[in-house]
Amino acid sequence: MAVGTAALIKDLKQRGLLEDTIVLWTTEFGRMPSSQAGKGRDHNPYVFTNWLCGGGIQGGISHGESDQWGYKPLDRLNPTQVYDVHATILHQLGIDHTKLTVRHDGVDRRLTDVHGHVIHEILS
Repeated sequence: MAVGTAALIKDLKQRGLLEDTIVLWTTEFGRMPSSQAGKGRDHNPYVFTNWLCGGGIQGGISHGESDQWGYKPLDRLNPTQVYDVHATILHQLGIDHTKLTVRHDGVDRRLTDVHGHVIHEILS
């Protein structure tokens, strides 16, 4: 997968499209930092990995670090959440995430719920 991903990014950059295209690579969930008696690693709801590039995202930086074991967020009072990633992508698309509301089953919902914040530190 890494070769294909690198080829996609290289192609977008060569064609001058990367500055207008956001690439998000993410996981469904994290994995525990330790093995379960040699039978693999369980889901970790506290930490997972994703990366973004292009579309005004700074390259070569990390944000929202985990503790030394990769078990929980290092900053437990202000962890980076999926809502923040969504708010940041919407911001880069010119959409105010606090105004993007959809009515579903009679309830107003937002992709970023009430928790999302734009991660300005990763923007170029």
